Amino acid sequence: MVIAAVRETVSLCLQMPPFEYKKSSSEASGSESLSEVEIGLAAKHALLLAKIENRLIMGLSDAISNLAKTPEEFLFCFMAPPKPGDSATHMHEVLLQAFCFENDIYIIKVDSAEKLSRLLGSSTVQSCALIQKNWSSDHQTEVLSKVEDKLVDYCEEHWEAPVKPIIKLPEK
Repeated sequence: MVIAAVRETVSLCLQMPPFEYKKSSSEASGSESLSEVEIGLAAKHALLLAKIENRLIMGLSDAISNLAKTPEEFLFCFMAPPKPGDSATHMHEVLLQAFCFENDIYIIKVDSAEKLSRLLGSSTVQSCALIQKNWSSDHQTEVLSKVEDKLVDYCEEHWEAPVKPIIKLPEK
């Protein structure tokens, strides 16, 4: 079953066009930012890469449990809005956001728990996903893929924003 899931994920990644960051005219002046579509694709690629590399934690409960043990091991926390009227999940997510902020974990808000779950191949709807850091072979240096580096830049642009922008994940 696990092998089949890995094969399916690898197959999906092989079908995806490679992530290409296109420089805009504003970047010539030193301002680097991704368009809404590009940041959605970057998020998708980072999530799928982390899944292939077994660096992905899915689900709010699993995220909280893992963060409580080793918060320094995580790079990104992807969060989708809870269902309307689900105040318990909302409170958990607010506390999770505060914890991530305190531990320098980048929070990336996405537009849909359904899209996040479908993208990651989950049979249940998940409102949260964590990406663990990738380390060099000597475990001394954090290693970022190109797409993770671009997401870090995006997150740094919005780090102090009181309300984080919501990224639209691609439909497929």
